[in-house]
Amino acid sequence: MQENESSRLQLDGDEMARQIGYMARVRDFNAASGDGRQKLCYVETYGCQQNEADSEHLRGMALEMGYGLTDGPENASLIVFNTCAVREHAEQRVYGNVGAMLKYKRRDPSLVIAVCGCMAGEDHVARRLKKSFPYVSIVADSRSLWRFPELLFGVLVNGRREFVSGGADVVAEGLPVARDRSVKGWLPVMYGCDNFCSYCIVPYVRGRERSRSPEAVEAQFRQMLDEGIRDVTLLGQNVNSYGRNAREHFETDFPALLERLDRVPGEYRIRFMTSHPKDASDRLFDVMRDCEHVAPHLHLPFQSGSTAILRQMNRGYTREQYLDRVRAARERVPDLVLTSDVIVGFPGETEADFEETLSLVEAVRFDALFTFIYSPRVGTRAAAMPNDTPPEEIGRRFDRLVAVQNAISAEKHAAYEGKTLRVLTDGRAENKPEGWLSARTGGGRLVVFEGDESLIGRWADVKITGHTTWSLSGERVG
Repeated sequence: MQENESSRLQLDGDEMARQIGYMARVRDFNAASGDGRQKLCYVETYGCQQNEADSEHLRGMALEMGYGLTDGPENASLIVFNTCAVREHAEQRVYGNVGAMLKYKRRDPSLVIAVCGCMAGEDHVARRLKKSFPYVSIVADSRSLWRFPELLFGVLVNGRREFVSGGADVVAEGLPVARDRSVKGWLPVMYGCDNFCSYCIVPYVRGRERSRSPEAVEAQFRQMLDEGIRDVTLLGQNVNSYGRNAREHFETDFPALLERLDRVPGEYRIRFMTSHPKDASDRLFDVMRDCEHVAPHLHLPFQSGSTAILRQMNRGYTREQYLDRVRAARERVPDLVLTSDVIVGFPGETEADFEETLSLVEAVRFDALFTFIYSPRVGTRAAAMPNDTPPEEIGRRFDRLVAVQNAISAEKHAAYEGKTLRVLTDGRAENKPEGWLSARTGGGRLVVFEGDESLIGRWADVKITGHTTWSLSGERVG
């Protein structure tokens, strides 16, 4: 595609300038209408890393609009729920937590409550919020988050409720960002999805694929390194189609983007997710092998071990093709850490289909699995498929799968004992006494060890002395 056609996917500069103007207008309005104390914003995030990255922009815009940030809703003047629509359980949690905000609204009628993100892109959700939660003032889907300053200004000045969704599929560069002080960070390289897996709501709520320019990605990458981030995860629903969708075609594909970022000097790691098996190329695996900073970790969802179910899921590959991609990756990256996603109980899944999933897990021997029971999503093709497998049977299958994977994970972790690994220390260890730290290996394995908090943000050599199914433990050396 020609450059002038591809540029249409970038948000118009005048429109971004208009939103920056709204940030200033909200800041001035709050300063004029307040009691001299700074108003606070609370952002609660659900779902994936892409949502975490979106929330960093929401917090950044809040700071530009004069708000301070708070870690709870109790004293906030602006409460934002950044939601996930992938599973029904997450949606029900949001409804319950939004309902709990009514007490704060009654205490402070000027409180603004917003529901943003993927749930807000579902028509039935927007209708329910509009009817049953009249104290929610803003409902804006993921594609409309760049308009948040404008929407907030309309609520503050005119008192109207703002509902927006289904906007143009654009890339909005230049939004402010507020990250925590972690050594890990998220870097979106593209948005949306063109795959339309039959169970997945993402293409409907996040829109079609559009990629950020390699120049914009590199500029943000360098900024993150300057801020002290040393473990950067590149994000996209399918990073392997970066710059290659139907509406744009960059000279830089995803492997070339990895090579470009790898040339930036410094000590850091680059991770990426998620890869789609049908697009994970030999060249990607070559780049993982050859680039100094690209972590030897591949998250490659397989979803089902049955070709028949994969066809019903519209995944675009067979069981054999998935196994071929695993072989190709491991041939090139011998120390590869391989993780994946799998769904149990998809409509029409038979016992034989599930046994194929079990046998694939046993054959591949993943380092870790993210396991899910199928959850129908309104608007997807799979939601209309008959599913007559009893929930009790699906639950038994799920438990069997988890037991098999837990045994494999424990065996793989046991093999680390006695080895000395280079890890990046990222914080205090959870569920451990004071003085224990957490870190990650190049393959993303969690390591806990005793050490001073001055090590947080630094690299350390740790000899592994113990393990559990989920983590490694050790002692610092050198």
